Amino acid sequence: MHLLNLGILAHVDAGKTSLTERLLHHAGVIDELGSVDAGSTRTDTLALERRRGITIKAAVVSFPVDGITVNLIDTPGHPDFIAEVERVLGVLDGAVLVVSAVEGVQAQTRVLMRTLRRLRIPTLVFVNKIDRRGARPEGVLRELTERLAVPVVAMGTVTSPGTPAAAFTPADPAPDVLADHDDTLLAAYVDGTLTPARVRAALRAQAHRGVVHPVYAGSAATGAGVPELVAGIKELLPPAAGDPGGPLSGTVFKVERGPAGEKIAYARLFSGTLRVRDRIPSGADARSKVTAISVFGDGTDTRAEAVPAGRIARLWGLTGARVGDSLGTPRPGHGRFFAPPTLETVVVPGPGTDRRALHLALTRLAEQDPLIGLRHDEVRAETSVSLYGEVQKEVLQATLADEYGLAVTFRETTPLCLERPTGTGAAAEFIKKGDHPFLATVGLRVEPAPPGTGVTFGLEVELGAMPYAFFKAVEDTVRETLGQGLHGWQVTDCAVTMTHSGYWPRQSHAHQGFDKSMSSTGHDFRGLTPLVLVDALRRAGTRVHEPMHRFRLEAPADTLGALLPVLAALDAVPGTTRTEGARCVLEGVVPAARAHALEQRIPGLTRGEGEWESAFDHYAPVAGGAVPERPRTDRNPLDRKEYLLNVTGRVGG
Repeated sequence: MHLLNLGILAHVDAGKTSLTERLLHHAGVIDELGSVDAGSTRTDTLALERRRGITIKAAVVSFPVDGITVNLIDTPGHPDFIAEVERVLGVLDGAVLVVSAVEGVQAQTRVLMRTLRRLRIPTLVFVNKIDRRGARPEGVLRELTERLAVPVVAMGTVTSPGTPAAAFTPADPAPDVLADHDDTLLAAYVDGTLTPARVRAALRAQAHRGVVHPVYAGSAATGAGVPELVAGIKELLPPAAGDPGGPLSGTVFKVERGPAGEKIAYARLFSGTLRVRDRIPSGADARSKVTAISVFGDGTDTRAEAVPAGRIARLWGLTGARVGDSLGTPRPGHGRFFAPPTLETVVVPGPGTDRRALHLALTRLAEQDPLIGLRHDEVRAETSVSLYGEVQKEVLQATLADEYGLAVTFRETTPLCLERPTGTGAAAEFIKKGDHPFLATVGLRVEPAPPGTGVTFGLEVELGAMPYAFFKAVEDTVRETLGQGLHGWQVTDCAVTMTHSGYWPRQSHAHQGFDKSMSSTGHDFRGLTPLVLVDALRRAGTRVHEPMHRFRLEAPADTLGALLPVLAALDAVPGTTRTEGARCVLEGVVPAARAHALEQRIPGLTRGEGEWESAFDHYAPVAGGAVPERPRTDRNPLDRKEYLLNVTGRVGG
């Protein structure tokens, strides 16, 4: 069976959900077109999606085209939901990138195309809305080449743009762009022996490899250009590959709850075959059993006994499954493509909202989105969530209200900082020496490590010096404790080495059993390690780093004088400034905490003509002012007396 897992991607409001409806209508899957404005589209199923007219969650629909089964995945276009797009990219065989013929290339278009190119995902471009007033398909084609800086091949021309009669007329592709990537084609082009069939074969081969991007144009509203796009999808995008007889390998890219609250995992299989009653590793479960399977095809999903490589399926029974989990052997080279969230906010329960129900609801939402980081503060009875942007707060608020009946508000959004050691520090505590009551000896050294390396743990003591379980208890506790440094932020990019170890072996008395009070346990090492680690951190010192966004601002050149003072006031630092005709382009960095405020100011400062693009770039030391502190949610090993009282019920030994 010829199968294609196809993603539709675009900047918000480019018309990709409308294009999805048109493709389903063209294939005969639906009899009547849904409307984004009316909230009747097939793929936008969430109430908030229908109200706002935007896609928030990826949706899968299926349709047949001339013997090909296309699993079409409609993805969000708003930058706040880039994590949802990220998860879809890992399961695609090909993509259609939608660009509006009116607005042209937008900031998010650039982000998406860069990622598609990096992953070598074969991609067609569809210039939508050619029937709208102000449509400029020829200008958008130039923008694709100049602003996206990618090789594109026009697959036809547009007649009567900007009118209801706008149409797309297919034409033979020009060989010049193709010849840049094929020496034999170039030679045939030069000596005049090139044939249309040879050009078409080169186009198909280069499009399959993601080297060039064929460009179609049309209107999802009128259907113009859609038959030609469907033909291009069939011819120019490669079918799903995978060996059904190979080792099991798949990825969970979406998790939802069914009507009875059961967990349903959406997964793409790259290799092997998964059957009902198969047991596979999944999430926190040691061996999860698949209790039911449905596969997509012919416009819907139907129950099946098995799902082979290449297919997308809904799986029941994987109770521990989380988005991003691998089924079987992890896919090599597959990882995160977009930056993690850099903002967080505190969820405030509304009057009458049950806090336990709220915590359960947030936990369920987090299992559907691994980048919703939850942080619960038991002392203050508060829960914080990590975010990409302000729109996510509205979505979270509406989801909690609509799906769980819980009213919430939020505190002010703050940047999600981190701490890095500034020097080397060491500390050690020994059994029955000092005031700690633990039957354990632990010594640790903390040193800075290169940015991006995370946390490493090593030993300077012999592995056989004590039971392995005690070493494991120390390492696990080190990693957990580093979640909150001297200022409350996660500590990263450091090397922790265990320099001292010791324990009391299992003690027993004549004619008596095991004497727990005289024998070391894992609890002793888990209790002592935070005290030693924070002591070493104090001696090493840490510095708080805040997330920085790299920005690109394109605006009329005569607005530069108004822009620069505002950029300076919001701590943005332009790196380069250049003029391109009547427009200027500024590139630089801005603290993540200021990026949203700056983005809101751009339209007013640029007469609505400014184009803003920003994304996380790096962490930089907080410069000037008070060092941001984050309230602790642990037992506070920074305060020795409080910690010992919390852990053991007494102040010391």
